[in-house]
Amino acid sequence: MSKVYIPEGYQSPLSNYEMQRAIEFIKSNFQANLSNALNLRRVSAPLFVDENSGLNDNLNGYERPVGFDIPDVGANGQVVHSLAKWKRLALKRYEFHAGKGLYTDMNAIRRDEEVDNIHSIYVDQWDWEKIISRENRTTEYLKETVRSIVGAVCETSEALDVAFPSLHVKLDRDVFFITSQELEDLYPDLDAHQRENEICRQHHTVFLMQIGGKLRSGKPHDGRAPDYDDWKLNGDILFWNDVLGRSFEISSMGIRVDETSLDEQLNLADCNERRALPFHKMLLDGQLPLTMGGGIGQSRLCMLMIGTCHIGEVQVSLWDNDTQETCEKAGIMLL
Repeated sequence: MSKVYIPEGYQSPLSNYEMQRAIEFIKSNFQANLSNALNLRRVSAPLFVDENSGLNDNLNGYERPVGFDIPDVGANGQVVHSLAKWKRLALKRYEFHAGKGLYTDMNAIRRDEEVDNIHSIYVDQWDWEKIISRENRTTEYLKETVRSIVGAVCETSEALDVAFPSLHVKLDRDVFFITSQELEDLYPDLDAHQRENEICRQHHTVFLMQIGGKLRSGKPHDGRAPDYDDWKLNGDILFWNDVLGRSFEISSMGIRVDETSLDEQLNLADCNERRALPFHKMLLDGQLPLTMGGGIGQSRLCMLMIGTCHIGEVQVSLWDNDTQETCEKAGIMLL
């Protein structure tokens, strides 16, 4: 069975040249809309970090980072999985203040990713982070920020439709909020992905909250590393994707752990060895600012707004023979 799904009658919505123009339009416009909505400033970001720094994102805990030795430096580097922890340290080093934040163009390699229509080993996203006060470590402030991000997405999509009249993607600004436990209670007989599909089919734009901890079924909705998001104050932004007929995650985000929640989550995840790492020691000692942040997939956003069925139509990566042959037969050009 092919891992690629081609909707019946699907044709690429733009020519190869116009596709590149549309990708550039989305990227330049969305980052401006996002930075204005959240009061962010662009900074330079690393492609790799020292493997002993504790700054790389452990994702779900089993993904292997791409590593390499650097003889002249006497260290081993790791290509980043994301910049979730690096950004928090950067806010301190760059002397940002409460209410202000940063965003970066983040490029990563996730070698253990299972590739399909929406997954690639190459990850490109806007990674953002901002300093907040302790009083803003609340569900209401999280929801307010989600609405601002969704607003930036919809503004960009509406501008794209004006610039490219042949595109007709309509996104819903009205966000439906639900916790992962509420969603499991609503659809107890479905798995996590099926539950997401059903809630997005009904509400179109969804913020699924509180991801990482175990639900009453004994399993978490999805994996989250214990040392960046507070599992009680995080979530995923999901849109309904008409082309693929499924829910479509464009962002994982949240209010970050403070000293108390980091201590609790390291115990729950049985990751107490991380306490000795430099980043974790600073956080547990209260030396890092309180923050919130997330990643917003650049290629995912382009897929959603343009209406492509495969991520390889909007980004360059490596694909298996079956994917290449299936797309070629369907007249789909992989970049």
